[in-house]
Amino acid sequence: MSSPVNAAAGTPAAAGTTGPYQAAAGLADVSVSSTKVSDVLGRLGFYHYRGYNAVDIARRGNFEDAWYLMLHGNLPTPQQRAAFAAEVAGLREVPGGVADLLPAIARLSGPGSLESLRTALSLTAQAIGCRPWGDQTPEQTLGQAIRLSAVMPTLAAGLYRLASGQEVVPPRTDLGYAASYLYMITGAEPDERATYAVERYLMLTIDHGFNNSTFAARVIASSGADLGAVLTGALGALSGPLHGGAPARVFDMLDAIGTLDNAEPWLRHAIEHGDKLMGFGHRIYKTLDPRSELLHEVAQELHSDRVAFSEHVEKTAVALLAELKPGRDLYANVEFYAGVVLEAADLPREMFTPTFACSRIVGWVANVLEQIQDNRIFRPLAKYVGPDAPRELPAFWQPAEH
Repeated sequence: MSSPVNAAAGTPAAAGTTGPYQAAAGLADVSVSSTKVSDVLGRLGFYHYRGYNAVDIARRGNFEDAWYLMLHGNLPTPQQRAAFAAEVAGLREVPGGVADLLPAIARLSGPGSLESLRTALSLTAQAIGCRPWGDQTPEQTLGQAIRLSAVMPTLAAGLYRLASGQEVVPPRTDLGYAASYLYMITGAEPDERATYAVERYLMLTIDHGFNNSTFAARVIASSGADLGAVLTGALGALSGPLHGGAPARVFDMLDAIGTLDNAEPWLRHAIEHGDKLMGFGHRIYKTLDPRSELLHEVAQELHSDRVAFSEHVEKTAVALLAELKPGRDLYANVEFYAGVVLEAADLPREMFTPTFACSRIVGWVANVLEQIQDNRIFRPLAKYVGPDAPRELPAFWQPAEH
């Protein structure tokens, strides 16, 4: 008989043991559930949405196609596409009671604040009647999932404009998801090339396996919580600079480098001193991130002034990483060219992460809807490494008098 296997490390456990194993830090290489939503094959540089090459979907389709696929498991027919696009376009309005509160929420923080967006999304979920999913029908939960996904760009754009001292621009039902989003932010008729660029970004970032925020959403959903709690928690996870905040920080790095001549010494100093290069390396990919490849192409099509500089920084960084960190297989990830594309499409830097949220919410709800179909609450163990128990109470310690 074969010995038990340590699922985290792939090594045999001690003979005769049946207890818990110690998983790798950050649950690296640990499978915690089964899914039909998406998968990432990191060493092949490939990821997919429900079996379809996600980059192919982004090249050839529109956001509503990918959204339909994530919810229903198949790409829509032309008739289904038209019906779905009309349905979701009609759900973009912010509920009245929440719309009245947006100015006060926006005053609490600056433009592009995820804290404000979390608050507004939570209030929206309350306003549309979200309840613990076990207390309502699956159809009600699905409807709420679609409504919250549809209203997210309206909340993000409205809060940005209010925090910037501008009037809110209402959504348009005659425009697609990406075009309406751009219109609500800028107040101008969306440029066709800019819309194309933003839509590619949105489609590429809908889902990406059990990433940090998606896993957080599934953990919260497993408790039976309502969609407002689930999505607010996912937004909280996305706010971290190691997850959704990276594209803006790539720009901070490019600004710090400044010139072509400074790229090599700046990057070498950063790597030698253990500083993280924003936009490089990925927990899953050990080759070039396929999302980065397509965004690089889109950036070139937009003729952004930053493209040549970014290409030089990328080439220099990859060469230095290979020299100074041999065997690590560190390449540009999706965040590196994302900022270049979004800036070229006239999105303000503060809106990079909220834009990511407007895409990823579709992946979150697809995962949550899958989680609740065959739910078991997540309850992992932790390896205790503190003092041996039980400890003797110290002689000097006396209980407080009651």
